[in-house]
Amino acid sequence: MTATLNNLLVPVGSLESYIASVNRVPMLSEGEERALAERYQNENDLDAARQLVLSHLRFVVRVARGYSGYGLAQNDLVQEGNIGLMKAVKRFNPTLGVRLVSFAVHWVRAEIHEFILRNWRIVKVATTKSQRKLFFNLRSAKQRLGWMNAQEVAAIAKDLGVETRDVLLMEERLNAHDQSFDPTVEDGEEDFSPAAYLTDSRFEPTRQLEILETAQQERTDLVGALAKLDARSRDIVASRWLVEPKSTLQELAEKYKVSAERIRQLEANAMANMRKKLGVNLLVAAD
Repeated sequence: MTATLNNLLVPVGSLESYIASVNRVPMLSEGEERALAERYQNENDLDAARQLVLSHLRFVVRVARGYSGYGLAQNDLVQEGNIGLMKAVKRFNPTLGVRLVSFAVHWVRAEIHEFILRNWRIVKVATTKSQRKLFFNLRSAKQRLGWMNAQEVAAIAKDLGVETRDVLLMEERLNAHDQSFDPTVEDGEEDFSPAAYLTDSRFEPTRQLEILETAQQERTDLVGALAKLDARSRDIVASRWLVEPKSTLQELAEKYKVSAERIRQLEANAMANMRKKLGVNLLVAAD
């Protein structure tokens, strides 16, 4: 069963033969699905989990086909969707009264969405939650509407709960095309690639001097901010941030004979004081 599951989770070779294979896996009745889910949930029965996954692989193929317009290999989309299916099986609660296919659709689509966003472009087009929502919904809208006028842009912004400028920015990103930095140039052709006219200023002397002076100033400011702290707070900050291996809250609590929560409070207060001195955002680590 393990070998069968591994083979079907990673589609290789012909996609048609893979689809034929998953379609041969029997579908489960509601009672069979519930019994398998209860076995996995209550007894950690991995064979039950495998049967749940195998019986729903055909569903992943159907979902993945809906994303065929992004220019990515269908095999990869199916594989990512299968990962989402496994996550759904792990979290599925049979007592809620819903079928696994209804519960799993969110997880399958989420994994496929992440894969598309990672691989559709060299430059990432969507990094925030609202941008991701725009990426998928706006692309579908543009396929229906083509070029959008101001009224259609406003309508999409209202439907998705975003600003019109966000819609226009995402439309611009969708219409952009990646360009090779250093493509192959045939003999006799003029080279207009970025590599031919962009300069690398990283090692330019004045740039190097600026980086060095900035780093030195930052170190000086940090030392000065640390010096303003009391000895205990200074040791806590240094132990938590400036040495390797870093100390845990519990280790410092044992050292100073206080609770771990007290160490957390001292660290937070010290970081707040240093933030005022340095004028930057300092984050407090969480154990």
